[in-house]
Amino acid sequence: MNKIGCLYIVATPIGNLDDITLRAIKVLQNADAVICEEFRQGSTLLKKLNISGKELLNLNEHNEEENQVSEILQRLLKGQNLALVSDCGTPVFADPGHQLVFEASQFQIPVIPIPGASSLMATLSILDFKLNQFYFAGFLPREKADRAHVLAGLRNMTVPVVLMDTPYRLGKLLEEAAKTFGKNRRITLALNLTLENEKILRGSFADIIPQINSKKAEFILVVHNR
Repeated sequence: MNKIGCLYIVATPIGNLDDITLRAIKVLQNADAVICEEFRQGSTLLKKLNISGKELLNLNEHNEEENQVSEILQRLLKGQNLALVSDCGTPVFADPGHQLVFEASQFQIPVIPIPGASSLMATLSILDFKLNQFYFAGFLPREKADRAHVLAGLRNMTVPVVLMDTPYRLGKLLEEAAKTFGKNRRITLALNLTLENEKILRGSFADIIPQINSKKAEFILVVHNR
């Protein structure tokens, strides 16, 4: 009987390649294959790290629930060591992979985290107040009515609320959140972390919304508790 392989959950840079860890590079070099959301993104990452000839497997929100997970599990059960990466940052967290991790754990396949860059933790580390607790609300629903319903449920939270969305919804989310929480509620907005155009904006919704206008950016929004 073959020895069972390991599934490595490998955090990759959120923008600045220098944030890759030595351990992550070693795991990617030694893995039998790398599981990625998009072949182009996965291939680009490996090329930048001077890792060549590595087989890429595709796992994304469209095929994770299908037979792709089963095929990956078969490789692991046959003794292959596989590394899962997302397009950027820490995999599974707001990215595909949860079904694979669940199934692997059911088969007692070792699932090993390789820590590294996380836009969430980077943002929380620069808050200008002591953070004991927070609520991660993540990505809001796409439908306007559903988004409004979720925001209304967050309005009376007694801890800071963390919100995310796609870059082109930045302005829209700020407007919707300001309407729900109040334009004078204090927020921290982290934009394009680790990149040359990184910005950390602190103030109220009323202060920050005019600075954004129609800008697009990768972002994390922290709504302070009062």
